[in-house]
Amino acid sequence: MAVEGGRMSSHLKYGTVVSLVVVLFAYWYRSPVQDARLDERLDNVLSSLLRAERKADVSGFTRPRVAIGFGGCVDIIVDGVALLNKIGLQPTALPLHHDYIQNAEQLAQSFAYFFPPGAASERFVMNKTLFSELVEASRELPDNRWAIGGNAPVMAGRMAEEGCDVLLGGNFSPDFTDVLSQHITVVGKTVEEPDIHLILEYPVGATWGQYTSRRANRYIVHSDDHNPYLASMEEFESKLQDFKPDLLVVGGLQMMDSFPFQQGEREALLRRLGALLSSAAPETGVHFEMASFVDPDLLADLQELVLPRADSLGMNEQELPNLLSLLRGSAPTVLSDPNPRVATVLDQMRELYRLVNERHLQSGEGRRLTRLHVHTLAFQALAVAHGSRWKNTMSATAKASLTANRHVCGSADIDPDKAKLLMDESFSVSRREGSQRIHLRDERPVSCWDEEDYQICVAPVLVCTDVHQTAGGGDNISAAGLVLQI
Repeated sequence: MAVEGGRMSSHLKYGTVVSLVVVLFAYWYRSPVQDARLDERLDNVLSSLLRAERKADVSGFTRPRVAIGFGGCVDIIVDGVALLNKIGLQPTALPLHHDYIQNAEQLAQSFAYFFPPGAASERFVMNKTLFSELVEASRELPDNRWAIGGNAPVMAGRMAEEGCDVLLGGNFSPDFTDVLSQHITVVGKTVEEPDIHLILEYPVGATWGQYTSRRANRYIVHSDDHNPYLASMEEFESKLQDFKPDLLVVGGLQMMDSFPFQQGEREALLRRLGALLSSAAPETGVHFEMASFVDPDLLADLQELVLPRADSLGMNEQELPNLLSLLRGSAPTVLSDPNPRVATVLDQMRELYRLVNERHLQSGEGRRLTRLHVHTLAFQALAVAHGSRWKNTMSATAKASLTANRHVCGSADIDPDKAKLLMDESFSVSRREGSQRIHLRDERPVSCWDEEDYQICVAPVLVCTDVHQTAGGGDNISAAGLVLQI
């Protein structure tokens, strides 16, 4: 029996190896006919998304007016692994989450935590000496790039490019303001030394020691002096009434996360921000762009002082479960699935929409949530309440999808040869048993349907395979989607 068992084990192992070889061969080898079909499908999906985007073309109309705050920075964009190698930081055997970074060991542990799944992250570096060393090393890397950064300036740039007049609140250097669009008016104090953010980019398949990234993304570190204080808020508020915006956007509040404020200082700033949002005219939409938050006290303040005063929220696949955990009364979710299924995201969106509006009804204050946009690597999902101010939901979802490719590939023209579809050919609208299943149609790739008091639209993303930059992707995507809805 032992001999027979050994033979059986050998046969099983041999069969497993053969099966694996067959699967790998089938994966790597595709006939010209299969390749042609894939190319044709990508062409059809792209053409259909472009038609959907053009259905709500805003050119030729009065330019929408958008007010956006707060802050800004200079981004230094580098290859993340190259930077860590440059400073001699060895891969750690202990991937570990840290709310903030105090030394090189914590930086290695934190990077190793987010790098393998390819999850976006942003952390405050308390150690000024370490941050300065990182900045100097970044400047010495041959392929470093510099760009205007920060949620507010990036969203402002996209909205100006898409046909809006923008009021931007932030403290910038003269060199910074000189390169902004002529359709952007900056309000705030001039600073000689702007805050710097280091964007540690990495492609799919990048390796750092024993770690390999499963998708392209970035790890951001900063050590800001100006942004956490929302220093331009007073000047911004004084200009709002005369500017009469159609939309008021607030972002960049993650700069407050883990920052060493004095007792009560951060809460006072957020109360003032809440009052500013509350002063917006009823006909003005208010959008809050989420980010990577880990400080539960800050999240609690945002939940009380900012969220109830916004009727639109934007976030990615990491920020959605993070906020949802807070509303459920749990600790923030630091790391979630970076490639979630459509059904999972839609269920989370439904729950978030319900919980936020239940709190609104209970308090009787602020604004009802009427728009929720979640952007992921593979797809865009947009939920908009019936009868709300937001229009062109289908076209906005298509535009958000196209903008994801345009930004990451660094080109206004989308090349199907540098794109792929990660979204399944069909998806369930919920994880609940018996839920409807929707097939992705190449000629109508944006799927929209009605539920309860809102409409949901989902569009596939033509995922860029020739990555130019991932940082700022969410801001560009959210801004482009909003432009068609105001």
